[in-house]
Amino acid sequence: MGQSKPFRATALVVEDDPMQREMICLLLEESDYDVIQCESAEAAELVLERNGGSLRLMMTDVHLAGHMNGVELAHIAKRRVPDIDVIVTSGMPLRQPLPDGAQFWSKPWAPLDVIRAAERMSLAHRAANDNA
Repeated sequence: MGQSKPFRATALVVEDDPMQREMICLLLEESDYDVIQCESAEAAELVLERNGGSLRLMMTDVHLAGHMNGVELAHIAKRRVPDIDVIVTSGMPLRQPLPDGAQFWSKPWAPLDVIRAAERMSLAHRAANDNA
């Protein structure tokens, strides 16, 4: 018999700045997440369509490449995957309402904030899976 694989949540990172995106991905991978990365909301929407059921966290910037912003994407994500944790970030004040349950993080935020939030969310999802 093989050993069971530890639970690894999947995160979607949506950021058009390659350095920011890579940093967030590395932080989430350090927190035992598998990471899918996109630079536009349109690309992320395709991921949500194909992999929505496996996603546990989406972290997105408000301002993205393409025609849709991160707040619009957050609404789509919560409609398609209601139990996904969503973090929306921006260096500017938020001008649109977020969907219920989504969090807003004002930039700059500390890398440790990402690790703490990711680990807290991962523990919550593990507990939910254990109780299911």
